[in-house]
Amino acid sequence: MITIEPARHPLTGSIQVPGDKSISHRSIMFGALAEGRTEITGFLSSADCLSTIDCFRAMGIRIEQSTRPFDGEPVITVRGKGLHGLTEPESTLYTGNSGTTTRLMTGILAGQPFDSRITGDASIETRPMARIITPLTQMGAEVVSVRGNGCTPLAVKGGKKLHGISYHSPIASAQVKSCILLAGLYADQDTVVYEPALSRNHTELMLRSFGADIRNETDVYGAASAILHPGATLQGMKVDVPGDISSAAYFIAAALMVPDSALTIRNVGINPTRAGILAVLQQMGAEIELQNVDDTSDPRADLFVRHTRLGGGNQGRVEISGRMIPTLIDELPMLAVLGAVSDCEMIVRDAAELKVKESDRIAVVCENLRAMGGDITPTEDGFVIRGGRALHGANIRTHGDHRIAMSFAVAGLAAQGTTCIDDETCVSISYPEFFRSLMQIS
Repeated sequence: MITIEPARHPLTGSIQVPGDKSISHRSIMFGALAEGRTEITGFLSSADCLSTIDCFRAMGIRIEQSTRPFDGEPVITVRGKGLHGLTEPESTLYTGNSGTTTRLMTGILAGQPFDSRITGDASIETRPMARIITPLTQMGAEVVSVRGNGCTPLAVKGGKKLHGISYHSPIASAQVKSCILLAGLYADQDTVVYEPALSRNHTELMLRSFGADIRNETDVYGAASAILHPGATLQGMKVDVPGDISSAAYFIAAALMVPDSALTIRNVGINPTRAGILAVLQQMGAEIELQNVDDTSDPRADLFVRHTRLGGGNQGRVEISGRMIPTLIDELPMLAVLGAVSDCEMIVRDAAELKVKESDRIAVVCENLRAMGGDITPTEDGFVIRGGRALHGANIRTHGDHRIAMSFAVAGLAAQGTTCIDDETCVSISYPEFFRSLMQIS
């Protein structure tokens, strides 16, 4: 347990958050499937990303951790063996708490000549995997839920000839899309994934940089597709991972809530498929300035954030729904806290995916926000928050969910009295140094 006291001083200066989790996972995966060496800087050494490293080491990939001699910057070096260079693991691949590792790795395993099994911790063993089993089966793979419940452990039969398919995903999910596209690297013809809206596109951007023939298309109605033509050889490259906007979100929120704050968050990824939180906060009147913008790869910038009393515009309301949801799904717990202290009504719809994250985030956000005095009502696919209430300290039950722990720790900075977080260790999944960083600025 850890306790959070209200901030006594404005949050000022600058901070750099750890590397983007999605890009860190993919840099290891694509580096392993490429020919030659891939060097990664800015890598997020969290429990989830280390699970990805462990899985590829178990399949014969040499991955080294070192520091650059001239500046001490940590470097991960992946000695790739190409698309057909993985070897059969001696035991079941263990992915810990990482849904990204589990789902994307299963797509890769579907194209291998050897049999394999993959599973994770107790949380992963409850998360839905039928959403990847169905399309992989359509491609000719043999992927079975060992317990017959549509969850891990999964058994993957090797040596299956994969076929390219056109798959209409019922949800906008980067994990589902990426799983299918990675299996498509081993298919005999084009693989196309259609989504109701464009989910985060790091897989497409990075695979293209590694040499794959892949593109995105979006129609006039906002529906999106990713098209992969197989046959290209991936080549090792240098990857510089930007800061994770999901991690930056907590410090953006803290600076907005604590009076007189003026905080710079350096080198944050602002890929439009991930940066929905910035659009929502600007709609609410937040004073956030993008500085030193770099659009050369996955876009990034420094974020300068000033304390702002948030509102809902002329209507006194902000609605988060539809195609906006995939761009900020991980930031919704933090946005809920901001909605509770703002001068508006916040309505979140189309976010049923929150129920199958590390916890049921709809239920858990409502439970904890009510405990702090917030006015929130759950719905089938989101919640409604009536803002303007002062929050007070409370005992926060994280349910082992890192994003709940971090969101309500930030809430504690702006609350009256002491806030107790029951399990601070769960932040190791995505941001091991979070509480140290929070204390440094507060």
